[in-house]
Amino acid sequence: MLPGRGDPGPPGSGPAPRGGRPRGAPASAVYGTAAALVFPHLFFPGSSPAAGVLESFGTQFVGFAARPVGAAVFGHFGDRVGRKATLVTTLLLMGTATVLIGVLPAYSAIGAAAPVLLTLLRVVQGVGVGGEWGGSVLMSMEWGAGRRRGLMASWPQLGVPIWLLLSTAMVQTFNSLGDATFDAWGWRVPFLLSVVLVGIGLWVRLRVAESPEFTVLKQAETVHRQPVWTAIREHPREILTSAFVRMSEQAPFYLFITFVLTYGTKELAMPRGELLDDTLVAAGVGLITVPLTGHLSDRFGRRRIYGIGIVCTAVYAFPYFGLLDTLSTGVVLLAVVLSLVVHDIQYGPQAALIAESFGTGVRYSGAGIGYQLASVIAGGPAPLIAAAVLTATGSSTGISWYIVGCCAVSFVALLLIPRRAEEQAAAPSGASRAPAA
Repeated sequence: MLPGRGDPGPPGSGPAPRGGRPRGAPASAVYGTAAALVFPHLFFPGSSPAAGVLESFGTQFVGFAARPVGAAVFGHFGDRVGRKATLVTTLLLMGTATVLIGVLPAYSAIGAAAPVLLTLLRVVQGVGVGGEWGGSVLMSMEWGAGRRRGLMASWPQLGVPIWLLLSTAMVQTFNSLGDATFDAWGWRVPFLLSVVLVGIGLWVRLRVAESPEFTVLKQAETVHRQPVWTAIREHPREILTSAFVRMSEQAPFYLFITFVLTYGTKELAMPRGELLDDTLVAAGVGLITVPLTGHLSDRFGRRRIYGIGIVCTAVYAFPYFGLLDTLSTGVVLLAVVLSLVVHDIQYGPQAALIAESFGTGVRYSGAGIGYQLASVIAGGPAPLIAAAVLTATGSSTGISWYIVGCCAVSFVALLLIPRRAEEQAAAPSGASRAPAA
């Protein structure tokens, strides 16, 4: 019997299942696009255009703020009960919230209850996404051999370009019907169609066997009783550096895919259809660059590839807006594509870099909390900060300096991440590194 069909097989053997996908990317990608394009006037119609954008991005931020909570809650169950069962639960939670956003009445129908319900659903969505990443990455990484962990852990990361591609394509399709149709109901379709993705994801996850490394831990009866508390108490440095190392990746990412829609349409008066087309091309390139950089991290080291990505992002911070400001179709396309390429240089090796910093017994909890804390300090506030800076100064210069600052913080964090990552990458895949409870 093949691993993944009922028999877990020996640790480290068998093919690495892709049970981590679909994951949290579709929820964030679809929501971010809607938050930039339609939520300001549908859910905050009484505000000025600038205030409406800030309020819309504010609802996006509360979802990010909920992610560490989801990482802690589901990290406990992921390290106690198992990766597989926890992943099924987070998928259902996240999928339900996403579909409900698609049927939520606008302010014109139910008044102030509309933005309140939108915020609550975004919180539920954020909790689900927060518990999702750790399990999806670990199910892939813990099935792979140590020398290929960068590549294996990068497969779930492909969820971002895949669902960015699909969600943007759907948004663009209904955007082509005209602004009135898109604002009336077209924006809802991507949210509603996520029920299909949830069904596919559920089918996949129910067929994939439990992680072999966690199976070894269960059989040896060395599962931690309080894995979240153990991770916080024994690995604070790993958690904090995992969060801060993401600032150069996550904050720019939400500027590159979300805030660019606001900047391009409001500040530069560009057609939003053109920007969505550019995002489609960039997402397609990501299907290659994410696994490629994950593979390169196996060959040349996580830190080296990740550090190159940080430097490239910092260097690109000012040229990015300069290219956008040309308003030239080809140059703007180049700007958008390059923005996601420099992002992917970090995103490909990132999962293995963070997950390998923790032992098997607390890996779901520790890696998940560290990863999702970045949502509070980087991804969540980034569009808000950018919108506020642009409103206050009327220039993108301050936004570029913000990106450079995030890169500086991440580079320091990269230097401080414990070297356990390299040691575990070279260790046998099935070796248990968690102490007995």
